Amino acid sequence: MENLTPKEIVAYLDKYVIGQNDAKKTIAVALRNRYRRMQLDPQMQHDVVPKNILMIGSTGVGKTEIARRLAKMMNLPFIKVEASKYTEVGFVGRDVESMIRDLVSVSMGIVRESENEKNKEKIENYIENKIIEKLLPPLPAGASEQKKQEYDASFLKMQDKFAKGELDHLKIKIEMPKTPGFSEEGLPPQMIQVQESIVKVLGSYGKKGPEKEVTVKEAKKILESEASEVLLDEEQLKALALEKVEKGGIVFLDEIDKIAVSSGSQSRQDPSKEGVQRDLLPIVEGSSVHTKVGMVKTDHILFIAAGAFHLSKPSDLIPELQGRFPLRVELSSLDEETLYRILTEPKNSLIKQYKALMAVENVDLDFEEEALRAIAHYALVANEKTEDIGARRLHTVMEKILEEISFSADAHAGEKITINKALVAEKIGKVVEDVDATRYIL
Repeated sequence: MENLTPKEIVAYLDKYVIGQNDAKKTIAVALRNRYRRMQLDPQMQHDVVPKNILMIGSTGVGKTEIARRLAKMMNLPFIKVEASKYTEVGFVGRDVESMIRDLVSVSMGIVRESENEKNKEKIENYIENKIIEKLLPPLPAGASEQKKQEYDASFLKMQDKFAKGELDHLKIKIEMPKTPGFSEEGLPPQMIQVQESIVKVLGSYGKKGPEKEVTVKEAKKILESEASEVLLDEEQLKALALEKVEKGGIVFLDEIDKIAVSSGSQSRQDPSKEGVQRDLLPIVEGSSVHTKVGMVKTDHILFIAAGAFHLSKPSDLIPELQGRFPLRVELSSLDEETLYRILTEPKNSLIKQYKALMAVENVDLDFEEEALRAIAHYALVANEKTEDIGARRLHTVMEKILEEISFSADAHAGEKITINKALVAEKIGKVVEDVDATRYIL
């Protein structure tokens, strides 16, 4: 998935996000450029910097959905963070460098999962031997040849039973993995370095947790992490994770408009916003960030920022930060036709979701074409009369229409319920006509 062509990336996004072709193309090209860069000679690779993207558009038009789908599609370290969650260095809260530490953590997970898959057979053998040793203690030194043959026969029988799951109900005592005592959440880099030094000094002291009696079935899952730790080279995993972050990491920075200081306000009244922007600068431009895995260079991490910019403009960001996002894409507002397509076309469309949910209760839910058009129309009117929340308005409208049906679904088991235009008008027609009712109900 790491070397998809721009057309293939857009085709994948088309299954889940309707419209917004400009945004899809820009992101597809940016991702393809990551692959192209890796094919260049090392000197040229260093000179080609990622072109960060700023997506501008109202809430509910698809910015976050594009990010979510990218995360599922790409086998690359990817995190989505909200810019408004961060604070300037010196204020209480999370510093912006923590997003890179989170990205490294995601990368470690990807690499570990990949290596576990490669060493699946070794890990399974380790777990099997560990459990059978608990059930069939090894022979003492100096045992006779006959005893050894009997033991080998018993071991083979155990292996056969283990493979068939016949031992799953038996109970054994195993050492539980010890939960880590330190957390990086909200800590400044200096504190993280101090706690890492403490861990190094303590070494493996207290690494194992207490013994606990569990079933063989439970033991299989508990021993997976131990097997991974014993069989895999931790230093090699860290090196792979760092390389993956530095060459292919993606940070989706949502709500960037929340840290913009609009021209109408005095920056000194809210220094934390401008401070967060200034703290972001070196990370987006390229700097080294200390993490528990090692130093990470952010020069080639791709940053995709997004914001509605209702109360501010992209130009309200400090000029230096604006310059770090050279590619700008404006996402269009949703019209009635687009809302209708969002209802029906995506692979995970709302209609498919509600049909599947009702099928659990053995209710066959059916939507007439006119009803779907009416739902899209009322959602658009509600957006126009109150705040425009884009496609999210469809969720509210659908819930209102299906509220009674969903509540009494068990009484309609085995029935087919058809949603027609008259029912849609009855449930939400009057509500949409009244501005106050729309505001509080939809």
